Amino acid sequence: MLLTIVIIVILIGVYVLFMKVYPVFGRRPSEGDIRRFSQSPQYAKNKFENPIPAMMNMSFRTTLGILRDMIKGSPHRRPKSPLPMERPQFSVNGDTSVTWFGHSASLLTIDGKALLLDPMFGRTPSPFPWIGKNRYSGGIPFEIAELPQIDAVLLSHDHYDHLDYGSIMKIKHKVKRFFVPLGVGAHLIRWGVPAAKIEEHDWWEEISFEGLDLACTPANHFSGRSTNDRGATLWCSWVIKGESSSIFFSGDSGYTPHFKQIGDKYGPFDLTLMECGQYDERWADIHLMPEETVQAHLDVRGKVMLPIHWGAFTLAIHDWNDPVARAARAAETKGVKLVTPPIGQTIILKGSDVQSYPKANWWVQS
Repeated sequence: MLLTIVIIVILIGVYVLFMKVYPVFGRRPSEGDIRRFSQSPQYAKNKFENPIPAMMNMSFRTTLGILRDMIKGSPHRRPKSPLPMERPQFSVNGDTSVTWFGHSASLLTIDGKALLLDPMFGRTPSPFPWIGKNRYSGGIPFEIAELPQIDAVLLSHDHYDHLDYGSIMKIKHKVKRFFVPLGVGAHLIRWGVPAAKIEEHDWWEEISFEGLDLACTPANHFSGRSTNDRGATLWCSWVIKGESSSIFFSGDSGYTPHFKQIGDKYGPFDLTLMECGQYDERWADIHLMPEETVQAHLDVRGKVMLPIHWGAFTLAIHDWNDPVARAARAAETKGVKLVTPPIGQTIILKGSDVQSYPKANWWVQS
């Protein structure tokens, strides 16, 4: 019995030490941070919470069902061959352009500024990136060193498929500013990003940045990078407004009235980058179903919609291309203008004239 207790104590000690030493997990907010967070309407009982609770406390039966579905597998959860990619255009001029790199990672150029949104360029969204299957495309269509000087990185939350340690380490030297929701800055500081380059914001806070107007806006989701830090940091969506273009980036979210609130306050938007993928009815409170993606786009008063959060990783049970197929059908039914560029293709925003954008159902595979 004594030996068993000693072994358990040692294992617990090793686990705690590993969590502190391994940088990928990031850093928990300090006591000073927690005092600062306590001023946020989103912060209660030492964690951030959604105004409309996200029901994630699944029953034992539901959990068993999810495990069964995950283990069962399906030949359609990954594409049969690597996805097509194009080399992006890294020209930063007066045009507004967007380049989608798979999942939620995107490069936005607006008013001569280059913004990276949730730049996850790693092979797999995990604290142990050498474990697991590679992204569908096999990689990204450029070398990270080719990226232009980045005026700002906008992060929506700290999950591994949005905030990637390896990617941050490769780009941090060429980023002028990081805009993040409350608490996420601690991760970046641990990874060597100077605190002076990081701005943390709460929902509905507005920021002026080198001629752009930004707003940190709500999302219905959650956060966490380890076993005991759920809700330690905030999650958000972003509004980006320039002289001639207005963009909405949804982050990850379930469908709630916050989309209409954002549309009423900041809409209309020339382009929305809307979460579409990794969904299931059993966790619909934190991820949009594809039909809800289209409705959320309408709620924020978007003109053209680019579906994101798909096309890179299998994080749910649906077929890999089901999100975009369902969103395309819903968009057609509701008269929504949809663009689905291949990974890496740079699109110049030309108002709502969607017919001028390259258009092909490249995601349809036999």
